[in-house]
Amino acid sequence: MNVQNLQQFLIDSNAAGYAGGEEKKWIKEPNGSTTIPFILGEFSSHDNFFGGEPYGGRVIVSYKQKPVWMMVYYGWVTKGIDTAIIYPILRTALKNMPKEAPFRGPRELSIEEYVYKNTWTGIIEQYSGEECIIQGDTLLYTANYMGGLVDTRAGV
Repeated sequence: MNVQNLQQFLIDSNAAGYAGGEEKKWIKEPNGSTTIPFILGEFSSHDNFFGGEPYGGRVIVSYKQKPVWMMVYYGWVTKGIDTAIIYPILRTALKNMPKEAPFRGPRELSIEEYVYKNTWTGIIEQYSGEECIIQGDTLLYTANYMGGLVDTRAGV
């Protein structure tokens, strides 16, 4: 599997997934979670999350039906803040995912009086980060995420 192809797939799957907002393609699972599936060529992704506040989930990317990459994430909107304001900003940030670090959104993005910030360490093979949305000095939203390549050698 080529890492550059994985990076492009992550951008494509993100645009078609949560960031794309095409909820009609999402699957409501019996356990209350939601799954966003995506297939493009020999890659596929399975984004499964528990929505609401707070929320959490994981993305598994497979190549030729073998898991090769994953991300886990957990976030929340500050109590008292309207989620209808926050999630459109988050989707816009996710649509602007940087090609060199296709984990979440860009390092920074301003939308009206709101600022989305994303800090991460690592590369696609192994990384972790935190994103937030602020208005002035007020933290409105934050999430943590981490992941990287999986099953590259024998394990358990």
